[in-house]
Amino acid sequence: MYGRKVKLRFVFVVIVLITLILTTFLILKSLEENVVYFQSPSEIKSLSEIDKSKIRVGGMVKKNSISISSNEVNFIITDFKNEINVSYSGAVPNLFAEGKGVVAEGFLKDRNFFSATKILAKHDENYMPPEVKEALGEK
Repeated sequence: MYGRKVKLRFVFVVIVLITLILTTFLILKSLEENVVYFQSPSEIKSLSEIDKSKIRVGGMVKKNSISISSNEVNFIITDFKNEINVSYSGAVPNLFAEGKGVVAEGFLKDRNFFSATKILAKHDENYMPPEVKEALGEK
């Protein structure tokens, strides 16, 4: 019915497709453990079940909410609808301040408390590091 060339071409195409599918599956599977999902305080309040995997919570640092003790920083992240209390041990970034954007990476203890392992301060698109500004001669 089909010639030898057609059968070989069909086998080749099938092998290539299987290889592509298998490669894609393996890449996605290996990246799965490194994926960290981003959620806002409102999304966390609406969760039906608390997941113990690592997540990122983002929003604004609430005014007058930062309290610093000897080895811990506590603050509140808000999205202006809901709030979540965050506890972090470690050095905070220079851009971390009240009323500024922040992303905290860590683990959710319950719907109101988040234990951060990393703090990422956000800046606007006009930000320029002081060293670069100085090198360019801008003030």
